[in-house]
Amino acid sequence: MSDQFEPSELPKPAGLAPAKVSLEAGKNYAYCTCGLSSNQPFCDGAHKGTGFAPHKFTAEEDCSMMMCMCKKTGNTPRCDGTHKSLPQDA
Repeated sequence: MSDQFEPSELPKPAGLAPAKVSLEAGKNYAYCTCGLSSNQPFCDGAHKGTGFAPHKFTAEEDCSMMMCMCKKTGNTPRCDGTHKSLPQDA
């Protein structure tokens, strides 16, 4: 785990606005749930040792998706607007 964050401080918000990503039908994706990945919004393995794991999914069709960057969504990995209610310095 990163020395910068205690487990109680995770998930770390990676941003306060969603990321629009293009997904390919049939391709597997791993969404970062801890906020530590340097490849946001996707997992790069930075969660190891934190108790977090990526949210894995397969795109059902070619599409664009607004993916959560604040890591507080109730509809993982999609943004549900929760970031609008977070403090701007989160």
